[in-house]
Parts: sequence; C-alpha cells; structure tokens
Amino acid sequence: MNYHAYYAKADRPVETCVVGTGGFGQSFLAQAQRVPLISARIAVDLTSEGAASGLRAAGIEARKIQVCETVRDAKAAWERGDYIATGDLALVADLPFDVVVEATGQPRAAAHHALIAIEAEKHLALVTKELDSVVGPGLKARAAERGRTVTTVDGDQPSLLIGLATWAEVMGFHVVAAGKSSEYDFVFDPASSRLTSNERYADNVDLAGHWGLGERSVNELLEARSAAIAAFPQRAVPDLCELMVVANATGLQPDRFDLHAPLARISEVPTIFSHHDDGGILSGDGRLDVFHCLRKPDEISFAGGVFVVVRCDDAKSWEMLAQKGHIVSRTGATAMIFLPRHLLGLEAATSILDAAVHQVSGYGNDYQPRYDLIAVATEDLVAGTVLSMGGHHHTISGVTAEFRPAGSLTAAAPVPFYLAADCRLARSVPKGQEIRMNDLELDENSALMSLRRDQDTRFFGGHARELKASA
Repeated sequence: MNYHAYYAKADRPVETCVVGTGGFGQSFLAQAQRVPLISARIAVDLTSEGAASGLRAAGIEARKIQVCETVRDAKAAWERGDYIATGDLALVADLPFDVVVEATGQPRAAAHHALIAIEAEKHLALVTKELDSVVGPGLKARAAERGRTVTTVDGDQPSLLIGLATWAEVMGFHVVAAGKSSEYDFVFDPASSRLTSNERYADNVDLAGHWGLGERSVNELLEARSAAIAAFPQRAVPDLCELMVVANATGLQPDRFDLHAPLARISEVPTIFSHHDDGGILSGDGRLDVFHCLRKPDEISFAGGVFVVVRCDDAKSWEMLAQKGHIVSRTGATAMIFLPRHLLGLEAATSILDAAVHQVSGYGNDYQPRYDLIAVATEDLVAGTVLSMGGHHHTISGVTAEFRPAGSLTAAAPVPFYLAADCRLARSVPKGQEIRMNDLELDENSALMSLRRDQDTRFFGGHARELKASA
C-alpha cells in the first residue's frame, strides 16, 4: 500500500492534544514535528510546567510554549499559533483540535480524560492500555454514538498485533498462535555465564546446557530454562494487559489464564507455539501468548515485536520460504511471521490519521469484552491494605494478573486489575485467591466505575447488581 495515496484525502494536518508527556507521549510530540499530516501543539500533564517540560524535551523552543491556567489563556495561545502547556484537559477541550492522545498510563486519570474527550466530540487515541483493559469496548461504543472514533495506537504491541493477526487471517493463513516478545530480552553471555535482563543480572546461570532445542522435548527444555532463571520475574502484568486487549478485539484466546511465557530463542518460536501433537505447548488454535527473547549479546533482538505462528498448509511453498530465511518449526508444520519492532510514539501517526481521516478504529468492528484482566493475590493481604500501583510497569505489590471470561461486575465478581489499583482492601485476601469486588472499598462515583457500569450495561444487558458485600 502507498501511504501517500491512502491519506491523500486529508486536506490539512490532523490537530492533536497529547495527555501525558512520558515516554510514549514525548516520543509522539517529537515525531509529530516531522509528520506533515500531524500537528501536536497541545500538551497536558499533571501540572502545566510538567507539560511545558515535555514539549521542551520534544524539541520545542521555550519561546513558542505558553503555560496556560485558564480557558481564556489557552484560546489566546491557540489563536497566536503557540504551543500550549496545561495541567487540565478541560481547559483546552473546546479548542478546535481533532484527536486526544491519552498516554498517562493512569487508569483513573485516563477515565476522566476519556470522558472529557468524548463529551467534547473528539476522537480518542487510547495509549493507556490500563484503562483499555477495564472499559475499552464501552468507550469505543460510547464514542461511536457521537460519530467519533476510539482507537488503539500503532507503536504499542496491541495495535501492531491486531494488525498482523487480522492481516494473516485476511490472507488465508491458519493462525495457530499470535503474540509478542516481552519488553526486555534475556541476554546470556556463554563466556561468563552471566544473564542480564532489564538492568538485572545473575552470574553462574546454567543456560549453556539448555541453549539449543535440537530434538529435545520442548517442555523439558522450557522447564530447565525456567528453573535456571528462577531469580528473574517470568510473568509481567503489562504483557497480559496488552494481550487481553488483543483478545477482546480479535477473538484470539489464551491457552492458560496466566500465559505460558516461555524463555525462547527467536528461531524456536514456531516450534514452541505449536500444538502438542507437533511437539509444542498449545492445546488448540488461535492462542495468544508472550515469550521472553533469549539471545547472546551479539545476536539480534526481537525488540518487543509481535508475531503470528501459522500452519504450513502448502509445504512446498514453506520449504522455499525456509530457504529464503523464514523461520519454520523443526517439524515443518508451522512457521512464524513477525514484526520485530514497536516504536512507541514514533509510529503512532498512522492510527491517529486513520481515526481522523478515515474514521477507522484499530480495534476493528467487533471490539467487545471477551475477557477481563483480574487481580489475584500473590501473598496474604490484610484488610486496610492500599493496592498502590507504581513503577514503570504499573504493577501492584503482592498482586498479579490473570485472564478470566468477561462479565458484569457483581459483588462476588473478580475485580479487574486496574480497577483495583490504588483501592483499599475492605477485607483480608489470602495468597492465591482472586480479589473480588466486595473485597474492596470502591468509589462508585468515579469516572472509571461509571464507564465500567456503562460497559456492563451495553454488553451484558442491564446494570450489575449493587455492591452489597456479603459475609
């Protein structure tokens, strides 16, 4: 496809407002200065000065930035052609821009911003997967009623994987598995037996004897590797969150509720993510999963990219493709097609242009709550504990996440992970138990709860029952 032709109907740059000037937001602001069809003149953050710092970090000259604390200031700055920095989306919501790019990563704040965007009849590019995992389908339906589009965003794995998986289906490939690599590789140096991942390292790691797959049993090899890296985390909530968004958009499903998440070399992926009958770990087709990329220091990274594993229905064609360097399983039954990249805000413009120019959402036309990402205690949690969300990966201490079939949030229902974030426990929850709605002190009047109740009504037929805690 020629992208110049695809976006030729755009008669002016699409005006955007970026909310959240962290890694994704800042990279988008910087790249927007180079994209002819995108204008990014408004930045919103926790404070006006924080937004101004984000603009400066993206390469905007300080003299062109106006810190705005009132609607009047923002309107005047817009009319002068200045860049606007503010701490409140509501102050700029009536300005004539097209798309809100929500990239705070904070589910409660993002819910507030999403409501403002939709009420102001703006398109919404939803980078904050934490909000998406709780109310994404409902937001998309709510915006559609106003003729506006909510979309996932290229540059993050959910959008890229939805694109790759649905492309494979349109092309007639039989999709056995789809997924992504985790954010950080596991880099093993055979000379020193040191393993490094995400600035953590361990010495004398026993991986040399478990390096090659050969004819070895996949399960045996993966168990040995898992034991060798026991000191490292082997599940990450963001990976589950992103794949849950993909599941809701595509109908692909996890093989197990906490994912397999194997430690794998790139060449092993189509062998590992194949059926049991083909020597792999999967019990069926259309499965979603993540792998931790294992490599040597001088080997190429998967770069947090995305993949599909397809069945090699035409053996002759795949034999030819294998000779050209495509990755085929050791049995020849499956092969991997992949995109070894996710470029954050540097490639987000395509999704934003699709929403504003073509009114097309990256979720597709069948985005619905098929799964919830729910919270499970990994240690005994006492009543009164605040489930504080923090860190780069927006995790909660003592709590992990798993898939569950989606449903209305009744009092006894397991709570969505990012709905539980920053809530206080009303009762104790033992290790290994799902945290349920009636285990928490919840604010029924919050924007996040309001959006979730609306989603439940739309997709499950009527409001969930009142939260009346039972003994």
